[in-house]
Amino acid sequence: MIKSLYETDYAQWTRSQIEALKTRNWEKIDFEHLIENLEMGDPKETVESNLVILIAHLLKLAVQEDAPDWMTNSWYNSIDEHRKRILKAKKKYKPIKKYIPTAVENAYPDARDLAIKEGKRADGRKVIKRKESEYPTQCPFTLEQILDESWYPRT
Repeated sequence: MIKSLYETDYAQWTRSQIEALKTRNWEKIDFEHLIENLEMGDPKETVESNLVILIAHLLKLAVQEDAPDWMTNSWYNSIDEHRKRILKAKKKYKPIKKYIPTAVENAYPDARDLAIKEGKRADGRKVIKRKESEYPTQCPFTLEQILDESWYPRT
């Protein structure tokens, strides 16, 4: 019964496992899948990692206004992909919703650094080399903008 619940309703399976652990009802614990989930890692790390890429590409769109279409199209595609990943995690792991604002704060310095480094590598490819000071030290995007599947800095 528990294993089939794991395969059919992950959220309900999670709730049942939490309850079984809290009440120390060892017979109802699905050890195999619980161990598998713990080995997969922390979904917070996954969300934060996706936010780094997402925000870096949002920053590049905002700052590197002269970038050619072949570059910006890649950024748009990456933004779309990483938003989907974050929104999927948000739906699958309900507690993630509360963590996302903190994850944005944690991810922003790395996202900024990544955008700056990638911008420097693009120098000489019909893109003006931007100064580090052109990349805001605080995230210029709201959480709503970051997660809005139809919002981009250039639109």
